[in-house]
Amino acid sequence: MNQFTPVVLGLLISNISLFFLSAVAPGLATSFALWPLSMPVNSPVSFQVWQLVTYGFLHANMSHLFFNMFALWMFGMQLEALWGSKPFALYYFVCLIGAGLIQIVVETSGYPTVGASGGVFGLLLGFGLMYPNRPIIMIFLPIPIKAKYFVVLYGLLELWLGVTATRSTVAHFAHLGGMAFGYVLIQYWRGRLPWKPYRRLNR
Repeated sequence: MNQFTPVVLGLLISNISLFFLSAVAPGLATSFALWPLSMPVNSPVSFQVWQLVTYGFLHANMSHLFFNMFALWMFGMQLEALWGSKPFALYYFVCLIGAGLIQIVVETSGYPTVGASGGVFGLLLGFGLMYPNRPIIMIFLPIPIKAKYFVVLYGLLELWLGVTATRSTVAHFAHLGGMAFGYVLIQYWRGRLPWKPYRRLNR
């Protein structure tokens, strides 16, 4: 496998570039972050359709950017190599947009959402389905866990954190939305939905 696959490389460059650009042009983050539907009509900022994509290229701080880009590289490289660049790009953006849709439904605080986490959680779900027995080792938990178990445990943790509003500044339901939309798309590609795909996955 090459050091970087094309779509993953493009996403890494875009996310890193926009992080530094938004630091010197704060208005960019204000316009392109994902604002909730509950914003007042007379508010200077509001939800716009393009924000369902652009929010995924903005990050709150360096650690937010690092962990998302690390996961994008770790899981995305293998999925793009397996599926090909076009299906991978479609999958990533379906997960990102799906996460955004879930977030604007549940978000009522009036604060915007930023980050690639929705797409990244979709990649985690895809990796778990494609490579269920591949071990995953967390940076802060150096214990190998099979991907299929890791995905289930992480999904349950996100659900619990979201329901209990623990770490309420984190978009837990957006993470779950990315996983849910990714799961549906993979099942569609596998021919397991009523609508049959033009192209099936090899796995």
